[in-house]
Amino acid sequence: MMKKIVLSLIFVSILVFGLTGCGKANLNQNSQNNSSVSNSSEKKTAKNTLRDGESIQTNDKNKSTRMVTGGTKIKMTFGDTVIYGVLNDSETSKALIAKLPMEQHVSRYSHDFCGVTDALPYSKDEEHYGWLNGDIDYATDAPYFTILFEDEDVSEQYGSQVNIGVITSPISDISKLQGSYDVKIELDK
Repeated sequence: MMKKIVLSLIFVSILVFGLTGCGKANLNQNSQNNSSVSNSSEKKTAKNTLRDGESIQTNDKNKSTRMVTGGTKIKMTFGDTVIYGVLNDSETSKALIAKLPMEQHVSRYSHDFCGVTDALPYSKDEEHYGWLNGDIDYATDAPYFTILFEDEDVSEQYGSQVNIGVITSPISDISKLQGSYDVKIELDK
């Protein structure tokens, strides 16, 4: 009986740690105010990590908040659902692109789909706290591959991540999915 209790406590601890880990994925909108579009020429801080060719949109909650022009188009297949995205030109994105096509196991959490992945290189100056809805991020403390679809307004508590791109499909396409998937990630031609 005692052995079952101990094993149950260990299982619960692992589950809680796992949920915290992936739920702990990624950029904050506080510095963007409430403007409908923010230019990438703004000062870049931990809360505002826009790269060249990126801007912010806040008019349509069903689109990614971060808008990326250019980049490398990808498609991610979750069972019968295809989610499209674009990866930026960061060191981390380039390392991920070199691995494509690949399969990535992810599970749904409260605000993201997340899964442990291979360690990827990253530049320390690209690490930040928080995320914008629709971001594809790499968490450097895990390592986790994560696609974030909600809660950007409370995300600044989560750090150690690098933005590698955004989804270009409607956010509702990914937020309605449930469970775990072996996602096929490949270039979109």
